Amino acid sequence: MTAFFGFDTSNYTTSAALFFPDTKTVRQEKKLLPVPEGGRGLRQSDCVFHHTAQLPQVTDRLLETPVSLRGVCASTTPRMQEGSYMPCFLVGAGAGKIAAKASGVPFYETSHQHGHIAAAAFGAGRLDLLDAPFLAFHVSGGTTEAVLAQPDEHEVFRCTLVAQSLDLKAGQAIDRVGVLLGLPFPCGAALEQLAAKSERDFKTRPTLRDGCPSLSGIENQCRAMIDRGEMPADTAKYCLCSVEAALEKMTEHLLLQYGDLPLLYAGGVMSNSGIRDRFTARFGAHFAPPALSADNAAGVAILGYLKQERE
Repeated sequence: MTAFFGFDTSNYTTSAALFFPDTKTVRQEKKLLPVPEGGRGLRQSDCVFHHTAQLPQVTDRLLETPVSLRGVCASTTPRMQEGSYMPCFLVGAGAGKIAAKASGVPFYETSHQHGHIAAAAFGAGRLDLLDAPFLAFHVSGGTTEAVLAQPDEHEVFRCTLVAQSLDLKAGQAIDRVGVLLGLPFPCGAALEQLAAKSERDFKTRPTLRDGCPSLSGIENQCRAMIDRGEMPADTAKYCLCSVEAALEKMTEHLLLQYGDLPLLYAGGVMSNSGIRDRFTARFGAHFAPPALSADNAAGVAILGYLKQERE
C-alpha cells in the first residue's frame, strides 16, 4: 500500500504520520516535548534539540511496517504568510526532504496552521469543506485566530486572517492558569478534568474589538481566585468558561460579517468537550476528534496527497 509521509515539529509536539490514499486512513505517532515541572514552554533552541532526539523514536514506531511512499510533506512554517518562521520546524522539514530524496518521491511544503485545518476537516469526515469557502478557527497555545479559507490551486486552500486574539492566546491562558494550579504542562486536558468537578455556573462577559477578543483578563481573574482561596475546580471552570464565551462571541461576529459559512475548529484547545458540544449544537460546527485536534502530522500528510492530486 502506498502512503504519503507527513512531518510536523511544533512548539509542543514531535509528530509524524502516514496517509494511505487507497483506504483514506491515517496512521500517526507523536511525542510531547518535555517541559520542566512548573514550566510554561521551551526556548526554540530547546525545541530543536528535543525534536532532533525524539523524531527517530517517533518514526521508528510509525514505520514498524514498511511502506512505499508516493510523496512527503512537512510543515515548514507556522502560517502561510511572509515572515512566519520558527526554528523548530526546520527539524521536520529537514527530515522530510531527506525521506523524499531517499525514496525518489516529491517533497511538498505546507504550514502548521494548514495542517491543523486539514486534520480537523479529515477528522470531521468533511474534507469536502476544503473545496469551497469556510471559516476556520485555529485555537492553540500559540495561536487564537479565525481565517477565511478559500480554495487555492497550489496550497489546496489559502487563509485570510479575519480575527485574532488581541493579547494572550487561548491556549496560553489555559496553560498559565493550569500551571498556577499545579497542573502538568500543557494543561488543557488536566484543566478540563479538574473543571468537571466544579458545580458552579459562570457567565462571563468577554471583551472584543471588531471580533477580536482580549484574553489576558482570564489569567488575572484566575490568579485573584487562587489568592482568595477559591476551590481549584472553580478556578479551572471559570477559565474554560471564559475562553468558551470569547470564542462564541468571536464566532457570532464573523457569521454576521461573512454570512452562514461552514465553521471548522482546529487546534489543541478545540479538543475541549464542552466547547465542542456547545458549538456543534448551536452553530452546526465541525470538529476533529481529540487525537486530530492537538498538534499532529496527519493533516500535513493529507495535504501532501491533495497537493499531488492537483498537479
